Amino acid sequence: MTTSGQPAFVLHSRAYRESSALVDYLTPQGRLRAVLRGARGKAGTLARPFVPLEVEFRGRGELKNVGRMESGGIPNLLHGEALFSGLYMNELLIRILPAEDPQPALFDHYAATLVALGAGRPLEPLLRAFEWRLLDDLGYGFALDRDIHDQPVLTDGSYRLQVDAGLEQVHLFQPGLFQGAELLAMAEADWAAPGALSSAKRLMRQALAVHLGGKPLVSRELFRKP
Repeated sequence: MTTSGQPAFVLHSRAYRESSALVDYLTPQGRLRAVLRGARGKAGTLARPFVPLEVEFRGRGELKNVGRMESGGIPNLLHGEALFSGLYMNELLIRILPAEDPQPALFDHYAATLVALGAGRPLEPLLRAFEWRLLDDLGYGFALDRDIHDQPVLTDGSYRLQVDAGLEQVHLFQPGLFQGAELLAMAEADWAAPGALSSAKRLMRQALAVHLGGKPLVSRELFRKP
């Protein structure tokens, strides 16, 4: 089976046999893995992350072949922490997104986030929005303004995350709780609110952890290097 050309981004590529590469792509039809032949030639120069591509895939199995690959737009030139952020998003997609699970809205959000990273927009709000979109589109999202009993989150309330259910109000103090005011700010994407960004980062880590199977993300270590 041959698909017509579709938009795609390279998530990861590694050498395969003598002159080929095994490439993970993100497309509107989901994450696809394919063999790219002649990867040391012209095709290999295109098979880089963050470059908009148009790719034609061939084959019926889970491992496909690249029939045609062309530039699909202007490359997103990422540097420094913006580059690390892009690599982090790519690793999240490889680890969490099921193969061949169509996600056209997530693809569009990913492409828009790359453009925003390249334009130098603040990283943390972009990453939190991407993490949330990934979880929500895969059916793992939860309400930020209502608890697991469908009661409104209270500004002065304290909450913990029940990963398989949502937010649960807690009346006795314990470490690591989320304040209602912070959660309501997250729901409105009000990142200027005190504590909203730091709490959102902690909340997303908890929400993602169960889907990562206890194996840490390599790309997170890039942010810790001097």
